[in-house]
Amino acid sequence: MTGTGTGTSLGEGPVREGPFRVGLVGYGLAGSVFHAPLIAATEGLTLDTVVTSNADRQQQARDEFPDVRIAATPDELWPRADELDLVVIASPNKTHVPIATAALKAGLPVVVDKPIAGTAADARELAALADERGLLLSVFQNRRWDNDFLTLQKLITEGGLGDVYRFESRFERWRPEPKGGWRESGDPAEVGGLLYDLGSHVVDQALVLFGPAASVYAESDVRRAGAEADDDTFIAITHTNGVRSHLYVSATTAQLGPRFRTLGSKAGYVKYGLDPQEADLRDGERPVAGKEKEWGVEPEELWGRVGSGESPATGGGTPVPTLPGAYPSYYAAVAAALSGTGENPVTALEAATALDVLEGARRSARENVTVIL
Repeated sequence: MTGTGTGTSLGEGPVREGPFRVGLVGYGLAGSVFHAPLIAATEGLTLDTVVTSNADRQQQARDEFPDVRIAATPDELWPRADELDLVVIASPNKTHVPIATAALKAGLPVVVDKPIAGTAADARELAALADERGLLLSVFQNRRWDNDFLTLQKLITEGGLGDVYRFESRFERWRPEPKGGWRESGDPAEVGGLLYDLGSHVVDQALVLFGPAASVYAESDVRRAGAEADDDTFIAITHTNGVRSHLYVSATTAQLGPRFRTLGSKAGYVKYGLDPQEADLRDGERPVAGKEKEWGVEPEELWGRVGSGESPATGGGTPVPTLPGAYPSYYAAVAAALSGTGENPVTALEAATALDVLEGARRSARENVTVIL
């Protein structure tokens, strides 16, 4: 394989056959709810080892995957790198770069949960290392496979909205009391706060839909008593093609707005509610290989509406069937990339471009300026 960190074609080398053995680092929310079930459901991948030092999580992993091996630290993986084909990093943000670096130096392809790093420079260094070693380096941006995002992509591609002028995206929650933990830590080393957590999703989606950012402006606040990291943030991107994206991420939203409001020269698309896949995974539902059409399906009453001149809240517009969500497609693409028959689904350089925007947004909020990218 060549060029796998930056997304160059993977079909140049010999085709490899799976199943590919996966070591999963971290078994908290990301590891146990998202990565492990999706890996297990993917043809061509097998969950070989779970890395966690927490005894309760070790037992949880054994209960859910009886054949899985357990390791207490990532360092236990490197001496037996020849027994693995992929390392997935779902540990706290501050560990992403050092663990990914160690895995690549051990000769192992890597998937890293978002954000891949705390800075765009670190992400680009990882991409360079992966290319130097000829190894896959992919970033888990699962919300590219959200049902509403896939539907909006289709509407834009087919021209149903005309020329898009403005894109509004909200990832809002009502959590008036902080939960604590590293995600809400004010320590910069933890790479916590909503700007880098939910912001990684909404910025990535905006860049996929509308291309590079020319400038960014942001407002970022700590609203809740006892909170340390940003919990109410707004990001405004002006794309090089003139589209303006207004992105909201918040834990303090008492009344939730539409997930998407996309306004074009012909019509607009408004969609409320979150993709059901995360809730289903949390509830123990699992995708089954070969039955993808039964996964991620949304009831008709939650479909978004396309129209002009009226509000969807008063019945305006036409309901548009929401495409099924497709988180399993990410790991299916990873398996294809490992085999040499497909492309890296999300490259480290794409993630670095999103981090350029997040870093600009952080500076904008701190200095109250618009940042030119």
